[in-house]
Amino acid sequence: MNETLVTVVGNVATTPVFRELPSGPVARFRLAVTARHYDAVQNVWADGHTNFFTVWARRSLGSNVQGSLTIGEPVIVQGKLKVRDEERGGQHWTSADIDAIAIGHDLSRGTAAFRRVLKGNAALTDPVAARERVLDPDPEPMPEPVG
Repeated sequence: MNETLVTVVGNVATTPVFRELPSGPVARFRLAVTARHYDAVQNVWADGHTNFFTVWARRSLGSNVQGSLTIGEPVIVQGKLKVRDEERGGQHWTSADIDAIAIGHDLSRGTAAFRRVLKGNAALTDPVAARERVLDPDPEPMPEPVG
């Protein structure tokens, strides 16, 4: 297939909306992606244009998005780009959607604590309950450095 795969880095712009559909769980949120450039004349970094994408996460990815992302968090999204051109009620609009394959926090801008979900318990509708469903709640300590 000739699908357009993209990787975008941006910030979560809206609260993820989670739905249980007959086809399985799905979550969606808007992603703000702002280009930055260096202005050599003023000797500062400046924001450029902001693009907004609607990110769709399906199945276990959608369930995990529900319990993991909040507005303003920096994320990296990889997925299939779909640009839709539609007309409804006499109004014409274009939207750019990403059908996500993978989503993660951008660790160059902060830290995150990963929690593996037990098989069969992918739904993270309650973040507190999700923290209680980790595989190993008492992980082994990091080994001492050698040398």
